[in-house]
Amino acid sequence: MATHHRQNAAGRRKVQVSYVIRDEVEKYNRNGVNALQLDPALNRLFTAGRDSIIRIWSVYQHKQDPYIASMEHHTDWVNDIVLCCNGKTLISASSDTTVKVWNAHKGFCMSTLRTHKDYVKALAYAKDKELVASAGLDRQIFLWDVNTLTALTASNNTVTTSSLSGNKDSIYSLAMNQMGTVIVSGSTEKVLRVWDPRTCAKLMKLKGHTDNVKSLLLNRDGTQCLSGSSDGTIRLWSLGQQRCIATYRVHDEGVWALQVNEAFTHVYSGGRDKKIYCTDLRNPDIRVLICEEKAPVLKMELDRSADPPPAIWVSTTKSSVNKWSLKGIHNFRTSGEYDNDCTTPLTPLCTQPEQVIKGGASIIQCHILNDKRHILTKDTNNNVADCFAAWVSAKDAGFSSSDGSDPKLNLGGLLLQALLEFWPRTRINPMDEEENEVNHVNGEQENRVQKGNGYFQVPPHTPVIFGEAGGRTLFRLLCRDSGGETESMLLNETVPQWVIDITVDKNMPKFNKIPFYLQPHSSSGAKTLKKDRLSASDMLQVRKVMEHVYEKIINLDNESQTTSSSANDKPGEQEKEEDMAMLAEEKIELMCQDQVLDPNMDLRTVKHFIWKSGGDLTLHYRQKST
Repeated sequence: MATHHRQNAAGRRKVQVSYVIRDEVEKYNRNGVNALQLDPALNRLFTAGRDSIIRIWSVYQHKQDPYIASMEHHTDWVNDIVLCCNGKTLISASSDTTVKVWNAHKGFCMSTLRTHKDYVKALAYAKDKELVASAGLDRQIFLWDVNTLTALTASNNTVTTSSLSGNKDSIYSLAMNQMGTVIVSGSTEKVLRVWDPRTCAKLMKLKGHTDNVKSLLLNRDGTQCLSGSSDGTIRLWSLGQQRCIATYRVHDEGVWALQVNEAFTHVYSGGRDKKIYCTDLRNPDIRVLICEEKAPVLKMELDRSADPPPAIWVSTTKSSVNKWSLKGIHNFRTSGEYDNDCTTPLTPLCTQPEQVIKGGASIIQCHILNDKRHILTKDTNNNVADCFAAWVSAKDAGFSSSDGSDPKLNLGGLLLQALLEFWPRTRINPMDEEENEVNHVNGEQENRVQKGNGYFQVPPHTPVIFGEAGGRTLFRLLCRDSGGETESMLLNETVPQWVIDITVDKNMPKFNKIPFYLQPHSSSGAKTLKKDRLSASDMLQVRKVMEHVYEKIINLDNESQTTSSSANDKPGEQEKEEDMAMLAEEKIELMCQDQVLDPNMDLRTVKHFIWKSGGDLTLHYRQKST
């Protein structure tokens, strides 16, 4: 879950800071797995998905906890991954508009490619040439030489690439044959476009599908292509004849994922209808229902350690990944023990997965509370979390001060200071530098260094993300790493001035004044007053306005204050204030746009979230009916 603080620096792009509330080690995929890659040599499965994290799993069945490591760098959905260089390198494509290059064995990000201008949805890989292609919603296809990419470093990551043009719509699928002689793209344009990646020449356009083309596969020499579409069909194309040579109507709904055996004779398909079939491309009547998943199928990965494949890994919009056995599927094909009639429901080959990589809960609902400081979230396990960003009194925030005062705190500002607590620039106030030099001589340096904000810390493993307001990521790091040499340097280049004002110079945003009118509500029967324009700090709480109405306008006599009492029994100022506040809340209702206001709200919140219109804020009051 992330919270954002945005501000427009004069004459510069809008930069936002986000952070993620999460456990230190996020062992489980959350919210759906978009991509899978299997490394049979090391018995490792790579998964990537909607929580932005790529994870590595051991697929030895006897291993109790399959989790090995997390690869974190992306800041939005990871849509596709490919293993290259015999499993040494992983390339990933994300909705954060980047393509990243990873050391797959050690799990760290080697470089980031920022050539795309929108979500990157698909990758394709030519194993014989170590060539990778990427494509997405910006309608662009870029070709990358993997060996060049692995030589890039964090500081030297300029890379030239060839591109394929001609797509008229967002690209959702991509395929390249193993030899790197043909590349095909599928899009919302409903056609397949074909190029020669060696010359970037357009070869052909193939028409036939009636909806988005979501999955593509090419045979080794690039003469045949399989496509799966949201129109519910699978099509087999001859690129030599430039036409569709077969259409397979196996699924009831959109086909989102395809896999094919080495000989290109049997296609495995899955999609929106949650079913996974194996179909004989030469005789479409011969098909097997392998299994039924509990959610729409997003991706499949064949275990190619034997022929026919012994198993298939499947990911869905849920967070678990299942391995389904294909044992016995070969007998099904040859024995004739199947029903040729495609209208008759088939019995699934498997009812239980052979192995499960369990997923975790994901947030499914959120609700901003009336105080506009807290957000309640509900996940798939019904757990609740919250976050905040507003001016508040220290007392209301639960921070007690030793001197009994109740300072006003800006929670957003304090949060920024806590997130950048380890960045050396935030450690010492520049005005204290000379004094620090003196104290250092006396061995007292540590006492002068102000860490964080003095009120609270955030867990050091918290991811902090700097990005443009449009969503393009500039820099991501863990809170604890901002003291590192490279990270410090990148922060100096990335952190916007408004964050420096708060974290380095310790200047919190100023209070603003909000003008407003106060009128009796029409239901109160009181006549409208002369419109006096009032003004107050934008963080003044609604209860203070209620007290003003109670004391100055309605002017009710409080009998308890007029009863005869000795001078010694008179309540102190603080008690008087508390009594007044309690009475005001008992007797008065304050409203805006006919919505009763929570006494804890501040005027800024009322103006932005309830008034929501131009002109001066107008508040109405009425006495509560007894």
